Amino acid sequence: MFSIEHEFDATVITLVDEAPAPLQEDVVINSFAECITIEQFDARTNQMMKITLSPEQLRDLAAALDMPEGVYRLRRNASTP
Repeated sequence: MFSIEHEFDATVITLVDEAPAPLQEDVVINSFAECITIEQFDARTNQMMKITLSPEQLRDLAAALDMPEGVYRLRRNASTP
């Protein structure tokens, strides 16, 4: 299950684990104009863990999910600025 909320400066996506136990904590993705943050609570340390990605890193991650093993470099389309 997931939710999408549009806030003033970001789009917030929350992913809820509905798999069989043990369940993972919710994952919160904040999409800003300049970066994307991914947050998840770590019960072992009692802290919120955060990863920050550039828009280009997110693009590469999305592409990598459907690629076989290897090393790749995505190229922009010549008509794309």
